[in-house]
Amino acid sequence: MKKVLIFMGSPRFGGNTDTYVREVAKACEEHGGDVERINLYGIDIGPCIECGACDDTGKCVLKDEMAQIYDSLERADAIVVASPIFFYNISSRTQALVERSQALWVRKYVLKSVSKESDKRGVFISIGATKGKKLFDGVLMVMKYFFDAINCPFERAFLYRGIEKKGEIRGKEGVLEEARELGKRLALGTSLEDIGVDAP
Repeated sequence: MKKVLIFMGSPRFGGNTDTYVREVAKACEEHGGDVERINLYGIDIGPCIECGACDDTGKCVLKDEMAQIYDSLERADAIVVASPIFFYNISSRTQALVERSQALWVRKYVLKSVSKESDKRGVFISIGATKGKKLFDGVLMVMKYFFDAINCPFERAFLYRGIEKKGEIRGKEGVLEEARELGKRLALGTSLEDIGVDAP
């Protein structure tokens, strides 16, 4: 059974990102996956304060629910991060998750206390209102380095333009079908090569 950790990084319950993530999770569970779904706007998690405390230990000293997330990241076979686009960026809570991975980066690159080899798989999902050619360029670089910091190879991205109004995603041909296919393949541990786009 594959353990699939999904971070929902949208503040809008029932919105397009939430709807997509629910379809991924549902299909994953239907095919035997063990899903842990974390709504980043439903937990207490703050940004990194650059205190440097993790430099010596690889452990964050901030007292919030990120402590449990570190454990979940370690247990997961697949890690999915989903965020809408806000001003060509990820949402603030998703950014907080990324920043707080600094402690894990320290473990990997400074303390060298973890192996750089990993059979985990990282997936990024993002939905934006506009159709700009460079809409996802910045966030893909952020996610590239986030997945590297948490020692999880960034395998695939699922990016959708021109979706804004709440519930609009339901009318977009093939989008939720792709979400269900993603969930199924994460549960089964099969290839994602012919769906989504290449990760940077």
